[in-house]
Amino acid sequence: MSSPSISVPSPAEGEINVLEHIDQYLQVAQEGDASDIHLGVDAPPIWRRYGNLQPVWPNARKLTPQDTERLALHFLSEPQKRTLMERGDVDFAYANSFGRFRTSVVRHRLGIDMVFRIIKTQVRTMDDLALPQNLKLLTQYHNGLVLVTGSVGSGKSTTLAALVEEVNQTRHDHIITLEDPIEFLLESKGCHITQREVHTHTQSFAAALRGSLREDPDVIMVGEMRDLETIQLAITASETGHLVLGTLHTANAPRTLDRLLDVFPVNQRDQIRVMVSESLRGIISQQLIPRMDGKGRALAIEVLFNTPAVAHTIREGKTFMLPGIIQTGRKLGMKLMDDSLVELYDKQIISQDEAYSRAEQKGLMRMHFGR
Repeated sequence: MSSPSISVPSPAEGEINVLEHIDQYLQVAQEGDASDIHLGVDAPPIWRRYGNLQPVWPNARKLTPQDTERLALHFLSEPQKRTLMERGDVDFAYANSFGRFRTSVVRHRLGIDMVFRIIKTQVRTMDDLALPQNLKLLTQYHNGLVLVTGSVGSGKSTTLAALVEEVNQTRHDHIITLEDPIEFLLESKGCHITQREVHTHTQSFAAALRGSLREDPDVIMVGEMRDLETIQLAITASETGHLVLGTLHTANAPRTLDRLLDVFPVNQRDQIRVMVSESLRGIISQQLIPRMDGKGRALAIEVLFNTPAVAHTIREGKTFMLPGIIQTGRKLGMKLMDDSLVELYDKQIISQDEAYSRAEQKGLMRMHFGR
């Protein structure tokens, strides 16, 4: 359904009533530089700005079950309405005249809630994001596994899109992306790009990944490696002449490898450790941290490159040794998350409290503060 002309109220207008269309809330969130907006029963409109959840307007009235149902049914398509009624939730990418939004609509005890993630539709390059230059090496492999990890909202999708764009600009290959939903719309430059959306163009990540191996790909981007079959297929693809870029919801390199290996049955883990030790190219783990000046968030990043020492550690199942290897691998471009936090703190970009609360080695961080 087409959206009405956008008219957004001013906070000075007194109590703010429920807006007519979902697009009006989305415009407010986009212009306010929010990452997410929540429209839920018995709560005012809430947004997440720079990592903090707060009301959009202090004087907005709470939404009723009738309000959220009206807003939801006004913009959902008929198939999406059926899915919501039958399954209780529906996830998709919503697009309008001014942007794209990752959308989740759910039924619960009180009624219908909606959450929208604002997608920055312009693909930013690795240089735009100020990512370390040595990470470009990860885009030059013709096979292997590259993982981008972090919690929800840590910017994984943005970094992954930047890696794909680097391949797109510097190589002449076939890139297949498997996403849920499609976020960034990639334009073919040096590469031919095929973007597939789970639940729209394919049944699951595993089904799409299995099918992609018959489509003559050079690079495969897996939006989320969330189950055994998908992880198994991704590792196999990385061993058979494809560069696989994927994400996991893990905080650092050791936990990433533990998660990758722990999904497999115990009797397969020795074999999988050998496969991963040979196919892994690197792990990028990241966090987005509120800046002290209140102007957005800063990127803290951990980088692991596969070296003979890293591969041996993986084969032996001694991932607890990886922080020490990363520490001694600084000359190769490796970096611990704690070192990244220290750098941001020393440059007065993030606060002491933020650095300490996110540190792995809190004792060492305290010692750094006490210098």
